[in-house]
Amino acid sequence: MSIWLLICAAIFVLVTLISVMKLQPFIAFLVVSLGLGMAASLTTEQTVAAMQKGIGGTLGSIIPIIILGSMLGKMVAKSRATFVLSEYFVQLFGPKNLPIAFMLIGFIVGLPLFFSVAFLLLTPLVLSTAERYNLPPVYLGIPMLASLSITQGFLPPHPAPYYLVTHLPGAEMGTTLGYGILISIPAMLASGWLFGKTLKNIPATPMSFVESDESGNNPSVGISLSILLLPVALIAIKSFVHLPGIDLIGEPMVALLISVFVGVYFLGLRRGISWPEISSWLVDSIKDVAPLMLTFGGAGAFKEILQEMHVGDAMHEMTQGSAVNPLIIAWGIAAVLRIVTGSSTVSGITTAGLILPLLASSGVNPNLLAISIGAGSMVLSHVNDAGFWLYKEYFGVSIKNSLRSWTIMETILAVVGLLGVLGLELVL
Repeated sequence: MSIWLLICAAIFVLVTLISVMKLQPFIAFLVVSLGLGMAASLTTEQTVAAMQKGIGGTLGSIIPIIILGSMLGKMVAKSRATFVLSEYFVQLFGPKNLPIAFMLIGFIVGLPLFFSVAFLLLTPLVLSTAERYNLPPVYLGIPMLASLSITQGFLPPHPAPYYLVTHLPGAEMGTTLGYGILISIPAMLASGWLFGKTLKNIPATPMSFVESDESGNNPSVGISLSILLLPVALIAIKSFVHLPGIDLIGEPMVALLISVFVGVYFLGLRRGISWPEISSWLVDSIKDVAPLMLTFGGAGAFKEILQEMHVGDAMHEMTQGSAVNPLIIAWGIAAVLRIVTGSSTVSGITTAGLILPLLASSGVNPNLLAISIGAGSMVLSHVNDAGFWLYKEYFGVSIKNSLRSWTIMETILAVVGLLGVLGLELVL
């Protein structure tokens, strides 16, 4: 059986186990990963080792970010900072303009922050605002998530775009960033704002970040906003100041750790909240995201099995000698790798290696090539993508409606990104 038939069959079984048979996602990923490894003629030792590597690699990099981000989000919610900020944004923008407001906030916050960090910081604010003002959470959240996805896929210094700029000969950081921002505008409007308008009736039972007692000693808008943006500022400083101490505090894990301590003081102790109560907030935050971390681990195992099967090599063989525009080929390769691996970062980095020979022979603009790959790496996010599960669990949306909202949104921004790249190629 060909590698592509095996992969299609594995994805079909995975979706069936999770959405039809309601099997816990972590177990489903393990079952499918084992079966795929055996069907692909990997030895038992290779299959198990790949799964362990995938679980460890995925969780090792993301667990600190998820836990610290969840702790900070829980404190922002429990201290009623989300209530304060939701009131402020409604007064500032008005209820009708909140989707646009959150789209802009998502873009600004997403520029220096990894997707998972920005998601965990902003989602409590989005959900609390939606709950307080009886707005559909998906309608309010998709514009923000579109912005976060665009910064993750299109713009350096995010991991995949940064890697592409530094490994594609002739690409320049400033030029790629400028082109990326230009293309981001229509991509955000199409996938976040216009498509988001169609999602008002998506049923959802999101996590609650609204406290019922509204008479407490609420933090000020300044303190609430400062705590939310502190990790953004710490990480952003690292991009401009290169000193040992700044490099340390600018690491996302360290920036979040510092922000948690600052939150403990300004949102808790300074307002007279006892340490045992604050500790209970932090413990509860870990319970909230424990199932999500298991799902991430399972997705990592599946991704590693695919890499052991050398999906990238098979893709390279398929595209050799093609007369199609190299920008479209690069987008397509990244799209396929994204669909089968579930990782935009893996997709972008792998595509860069595959496309280098084509870049040398075609003379295509390397800055546009980097953005094209980044756009392709966002296509059709589904059950093997950690971002899919973050969205599903926090917004309380079924798998079917997650595909209807999140997956389509990601695909729209990817397609508009490609069209933007092709448009710029015509005028440059």
